[in-house]
Amino acid sequence: MSVHPAPRPPGPDHRGTPRRTAVAAWIGSALEYYDFFIYGTAAALVFGKVFFPAEHAATGTLLAIATFGVGYAARPLGAVILGHVGDRFGRKRVLVFTLLLMGATTFLVGCLPGYESIGVAAPVLLVLLRLLQGLSAAGEQASANSMSLEHAPAHRRAFFTSWTLSGTQAGQLIATAAFLPVAALPEEDLLSWGWRIPFWASVVMVVVGYIIRRRIEETPVFEDEAAAGNTVKLPFAVLMRDHWADVLRVVCAALIASVSTIFTVYALTYAVNTVGLERTPMLWVGVAANLLAVALIPLWGGAADRFGRKPVFLFGSLGCGVLIFPYLWAISVGNWALIFGLGIVLFGLVYQAANATWPSFYGEMFTARVRLSGMAIGTQIGFAISGFLPTVAVALEGADKGAWVRVAVFTAVMCLVNAVAVFSARETYRVPTEELGLKRAPVRAASGAAD
Repeated sequence: MSVHPAPRPPGPDHRGTPRRTAVAAWIGSALEYYDFFIYGTAAALVFGKVFFPAEHAATGTLLAIATFGVGYAARPLGAVILGHVGDRFGRKRVLVFTLLLMGATTFLVGCLPGYESIGVAAPVLLVLLRLLQGLSAAGEQASANSMSLEHAPAHRRAFFTSWTLSGTQAGQLIATAAFLPVAALPEEDLLSWGWRIPFWASVVMVVVGYIIRRRIEETPVFEDEAAAGNTVKLPFAVLMRDHWADVLRVVCAALIASVSTIFTVYALTYAVNTVGLERTPMLWVGVAANLLAVALIPLWGGAADRFGRKPVFLFGSLGCGVLIFPYLWAISVGNWALIFGLGIVLFGLVYQAANATWPSFYGEMFTARVRLSGMAIGTQIGFAISGFLPTVAVALEGADKGAWVRVAVFTAVMCLVNAVAVFSARETYRVPTEELGLKRAPVRAASGAAD
């Protein structure tokens, strides 16, 4: 039986540096997911023509969107590897490694010659780099969330961990905004050199992120576990033995990410390639929704600290399952006022209730010994499924503009599966940090002073 260290006495040492860690998580996640999401935008608008030229444009688009999903397919393996490193040797090492790997692969995507230059080697290299992006993303959020949660005061864990997801949405916002001037270029310039600029620009951002992340401190929780000899040699084995039910619960709950991939990738390609709408206004929908999301995520995190994880999460899950229908319908009829209004409400407001809550909710299901592995493996399997949903959606849609209904139903089912998983979980917002993940941990009012 392992010996759990006594909690540190109250004071600055126990509180750690929650604000500084949250800011570092925000900035690092923004930079990391800028890299990840510019790929999705390029896949929807450009890659079908550059890397997958086909007799029918729809075929090239389908193949390009599939490479977006490939990045998610690599995530479960990356979660096992990076989860092991983070639980065995510390959260900080994973944070720095993932940032550098994502930056290098993103820059190289921008350097790839197209199909016309090197033939089939072009899409092969593209898929390889996308796999490496997926490996990096697999450990990014879990390590950042573990750092923020373990540094945070017990009564504000959801608020501080939510900043990781606020950074993720900021990265998505910057990625979309980076493509606005590029998308306005003439078609020939866009396909030859324009699309490469956002990929090359990531180098500067990664340097900034590296400087910030290498200065943050390891968490007191992990240091206590290491000092007491409680870190385990095989976190994955312990996780599957003691926490398999919660891993399965997180996998199902993480399907809420299907709303993000449908909104970000499928809706864009559906609007531009099937309905025939202008790409620039559709990009602005994403910008507007993400602007609101960045501002609201910490507020939703605060609400989860006050009212509990489950009610806030379920509001986001079920609300998205309903709103996806009018949003896709608005795109199908080309009503810009409704597209903007519903897109902002769906993604900028309602989805962010779930998005702000899951970093704390998932992390609180596991003990510190396997927390990073549990979050990483559970979320990345769910995200891997969600990552391929735009490909499934394009296949379901076909050439029929009215077939959006099938896609909406499919997305709503994913939201329902998520809601069932969340409802079945234990409420954890009043469980003290040192007792999280324990089978019989008492539930009492959490307290502590914020940094």
